[in-house]
Amino acid sequence: MLSVRPKATDLVFQLYGRVVHPELFEICTSRSIDRGGYSASIAITTAGHLLTWRREGLTLTEVATAAAQPLPLKRRLLSHRIVGERGDRMECRGGTTYETCFQLEKVADDVLWSFQQELVAAGTKRGLLYRFQDGGRLALGAVSFIDIETRPRGLLVQAFHTFPEDRAIVKSQSLFEFP
Repeated sequence: MLSVRPKATDLVFQLYGRVVHPELFEICTSRSIDRGGYSASIAITTAGHLLTWRREGLTLTEVATAAAQPLPLKRRLLSHRIVGERGDRMECRGGTTYETCFQLEKVADDVLWSFQQELVAAGTKRGLLYRFQDGGRLALGAVSFIDIETRPRGLLVQAFHTFPEDRAIVKSQSLFEFP
């Protein structure tokens, strides 16, 4: 799939207390998880990722995407531009907690290249990996890798998205936990 990603500085990180329909995104690859008391669907999109977590009637959907992406406002719980580093925490019904931290990091070409090689190596063993074709201006295509750690009482998701044309890496870590 040849895809031109948005500029890394044009990204937003949002959380919804509802499902955000996957039809709104161009999905590159996805995976579903069903573990005991919860389920999750995780997808790499052309701009970032889409993650929906469900437990006992509670639905939380995390989205990392372009700010220009038309998304609903209804039941949007968090919305932050991805600039620098930021964290947030939310208490939900039934004692469930959602914690996240994310950052946009500008790096040198050699650091980006090495980091992408590490992501590809990790992605061949675990998680969810997608390698984008190069956009033509650089010989290096973007990489998205999502590492998924299922736990008896929660889910830990670490996402890494590279933006070679901006020489940038977007990193996020999200934890969904229940008592």
